[in-house]
Amino acid sequence: MMKTSSVELNPFSLMMEPEVVLQTMERSQQLRGLRRHKLRPLDKPLIPLTKEALASRAAFDAAIDAEELEAMEDGDLLN
Repeated sequence: MMKTSSVELNPFSLMMEPEVVLQTMERSQQLRGLRRHKLRPLDKPLIPLTKEALASRAAFDAAIDAEELEAMEDGDLLN
């Protein structure tokens, strides 16, 4: 059984000693056992949008913006 001191369990002391954290991570069998895979950024669509889809999105955004402006003019929005 591994001994852990209260200093090692304190997150604030760990922030002050990042090298200890890195060494512990390198020795961790649990971390080594994790599956590794590449993640793709969420801001890149895998399927390119068609012109119709882009036009539909622009029309929807314009309608929402118009509703918000109308609500602001009517004083319906809360501050």
